[in-house]
Amino acid sequence: MKGLPGFHSLGTPILKKGLGKEISAEANRDGTIFVDKSISLSSAKGIEAVKHEKVHLDQMKRGDLDYDDNDVIWKGKKYSRSKMKEGANDLPWESEAYDKTSKKRSRRKRR
Repeated sequence: MKGLPGFHSLGTPILKKGLGKEISAEANRDGTIFVDKSISLSSAKGIEAVKHEKVHLDQMKRGDLDYDDNDVIWKGKKYSRSKMKEGANDLPWESEAYDKTSKKRSRRKRR
């Protein structure tokens, strides 16, 4: 779905939320980013998580990445969420995000 609605031209809304164990941040289809409430946005971990999730927002904006409750869709190919380790470095959308950010995190999840 190219050009998803909800992306904000004046900046990306970043919201703090309890995300669960091992999830630092999430990029959302509405153009927001959730960062786990335990992570300071000004910390190195918080800054890196936001950078990583902004890559996913860009992927969604380009039309390369989409998702629903059951699947992640990357460039038209569906990947079953039940058969993957979300945030794994070898997933194609994660590989791009990790390549564009300096540190690798163990897990990320999109909502």
